[in-house]
Amino acid sequence: MGSGESPTLKTQDAHPSILVIGKWIRHFEQWIHEQPKEQLYTAIAVVVATFLIVVIYRILNRSRCNTVVLSGLSGGGKTILFYQLRDGTPHQGTVTSMEPNIGSFVLHSELEKKGKIKPIHLVDVPGHSRLRPMLDDFLPKAAGIIFVVDALDFLPNCRAAAEYLYDILTKSSVVRKKVPVLILCNKTDKVTAHSKEFIRKQLEKEIDKLRTSRTAVSSADVTNEYTLGVPSEVFTFSQCHNKVVVAESSGLTGEVSQVEQFIREHVKP
Repeated sequence: MGSGESPTLKTQDAHPSILVIGKWIRHFEQWIHEQPKEQLYTAIAVVVATFLIVVIYRILNRSRCNTVVLSGLSGGGKTILFYQLRDGTPHQGTVTSMEPNIGSFVLHSELEKKGKIKPIHLVDVPGHSRLRPMLDDFLPKAAGIIFVVDALDFLPNCRAAAEYLYDILTKSSVVRKKVPVLILCNKTDKVTAHSKEFIRKQLEKEIDKLRTSRTAVSSADVTNEYTLGVPSEVFTFSQCHNKVVVAESSGLTGEVSQVEQFIREHVKP
């Protein structure tokens, strides 16, 4: 290096992209100095407001994704399951709810775990036919749906359960978001309870009949927003747009491990 040369990088030796970026920065600085202060303050306010809206939207979305909805016919044991998941006890035993049970809590089985655990937002929707429309208030926010079936008294209620399940599986809020559904066969601690495989097959048969009869109804009937299954094929839950699985539980004895597994699969701790 000669005695008169500078040790720093010469401008003409810089990378072309660096020169371009520097040029844009200078233009931007010049543009800022040329703008009226009021206009700059307005632009900054718009940027800040937009940022806050995006942050709030993401926070709300995160809060929604921990909602799990308990649904099913009356008498299936939804409320007892709600208490078991929250407190680890069945409380009063058989309970018929006329209003939703709603709570945000860490699963009882996870209370002793170390570290931060994300609570779930559990909604137990009454199964009475007159109260089912309130289900529509919660489905758009659901990360998962647990459809409770009485495995002990299943056959007399099979048709009604299939109709209710059909309505849920054809809701636009469920299909579009591909909300996972757990068909939970409850009261399996009883000797005379039906197996989950038997219940699954019977529900599939009933839904297959329903989709045939409802497809034949006039197009003026808009009760169901989507159709189920593949045309000309026997219906199975594997054909649904969203994931549908079947599991067993016993609310009275506290055997709810498969329920908790489903919840934590879709509401990460």
